[in-house]
Amino acid sequence: MRIVMTSTLALFLATAAQAGQVSFAEGWQEQRLSLFSSNDYSFGETLGLVSNGSVSIAWTRVARDKWGTDGASWTWTVAESVPPTDLSLKGGDDRNISLYFVFVPESIAPSLEGANIRALLGNGDVRIIQYAFGGNHARGQVIPSPYGPAGQGVTIALRQAGTGSFNENVDLAADYARAFGGEKGALVGLAVSGDSDDTNSVIRAALGNLVLR
Repeated sequence: MRIVMTSTLALFLATAAQAGQVSFAEGWQEQRLSLFSSNDYSFGETLGLVSNGSVSIAWTRVARDKWGTDGASWTWTVAESVPPTDLSLKGGDDRNISLYFVFVPESIAPSLEGANIRALLGNGDVRIIQYAFGGNHARGQVIPSPYGPAGQGVTIALRQAGTGSFNENVDLAADYARAFGGEKGALVGLAVSGDSDDTNSVIRAALGNLVLR
């Protein structure tokens, strides 16, 4: 009986972990931020990016059953890095790789289910937390975004500019309260970007094992 129960528990845990795993093989789209600037993304088991003096975003929607996500974990790797920058400086805030979490109030989430990333970014009710691998800031520092309406987005520094592979584990609910105050809404979108246009440098990076919980 113990063997059966142990096997059942192991299967349950494996299924639960798999249920929160974000696929990079389908559902992702690139959004250019400039007509003449674009990163090279590869989608599969991981999301890989090469940025050569360029910037753009790869994004995907989050399914309804994950709108209540409170935390996330992932692994990211940088093989070639931009130099350290000031992430609060518009036009001078290059970073190796960023992972964005896009929130809206639960009451309006259903009406935005089909919205693209530009529509979401242009909505005044949207709040965005961007976790960054890059810059020259202390880990955990909350940096107001120099782009878009004031109070809509923040960057949270996790790793300074440089190379290496690291595992991250974040409390989205706590970080949202720290950044914006109050309770987070529904998580409706995810995005990944690399930004090397201001320093005209090269990024080679990847992100994988992204789990929502």
